Amino acid sequence: MTAQTASLSGLDLRAEINRLRKERNAVILAHYYQRPEIQDLADYIGDSLELSRKAAATDADVIAFCGVRFMAETAKILSPDKTVILPDMDAGCSLEDSCPPDKFRAFREAHPDHIALTYINCSTEVKALSDVIVTSSSAETILAKIPPEQKIIFGPDRHLGGYLNRKFGRDMLLWPGVCIVHEAFSETELIKLKAQYPGAPVAAHPECPPHIIDHADYVGSTTGILNYARTTPAQVLIVATEPHIIHQMELAMPGKTFIGAPGADGNCNCNICPYMALNTLEKLYLALRDLTPAVHIEENLRLAAKKSLDAMLTMAAGTVGQGDLGAR
Repeated sequence: MTAQTASLSGLDLRAEINRLRKERNAVILAHYYQRPEIQDLADYIGDSLELSRKAAATDADVIAFCGVRFMAETAKILSPDKTVILPDMDAGCSLEDSCPPDKFRAFREAHPDHIALTYINCSTEVKALSDVIVTSSSAETILAKIPPEQKIIFGPDRHLGGYLNRKFGRDMLLWPGVCIVHEAFSETELIKLKAQYPGAPVAAHPECPPHIIDHADYVGSTTGILNYARTTPAQVLIVATEPHIIHQMELAMPGKTFIGAPGADGNCNCNICPYMALNTLEKLYLALRDLTPAVHIEENLRLAAKKSLDAMLTMAAGTVGQGDLGAR
């Protein structure tokens, strides 16, 4: 705890955040992987891109994005006239870190006959170097619209790209990035958990490696997993994604039991995203109070990145963020 956050110990943070939300005409967005106390006070909860689109449609002057840096940058790309703040600018992403723009540019130049289909978990600079951005909910729809003879670079998540290759019989050239959260799941421990709860289906995010996907009864985005939890008749569900999503499941479906898929130590604690965890109520309060740290993107870069986002929205608008739990 810093000296600055320690000095806030006497404040009613929820009340102060609500006061500043009104004073700043701010909208608070929370990704499903945020701490429950942040989810509980957000105006909108959901997947990263759908949150940005909802914020752009509001008359808010300030967007407080409780997520990671590439999400806040996406909000700024879509809402350049709004102030976009992130409680902790160190909240990065292992997938973004795995794909430096200069190396991605060189990779593209080495394969000039390929188009770049790029997962949204990347920097603004990499978006600007891409042809079409995809999300975990839109990737299948978009890939199905691209002729099979078209050569494709897919990055930065090799597990999502590999899953799409296997499902569609494609041969996309994969960038070698991984999500450290989904990489941490243990097949051995998952098999033990399935034996402990016979008949319990497994819902997995496509960022998981193949040895986890192979045990899944459903594979989909965070919103897709939530929808599956709603519709499956099973009363117990094993969830192979960042475990904070379980908070929304328990709120929406209190009669069901949700169990986080285990890591190598047999529990799901190792699968908490360390970047998402950097955001706290204290930091959110300070960000709303001081309107910093704020996201700034040079206009030419913003417009270049927006082209790849617009291409996605044109090709798969109906699938992006479909089914998120919406406003509170």
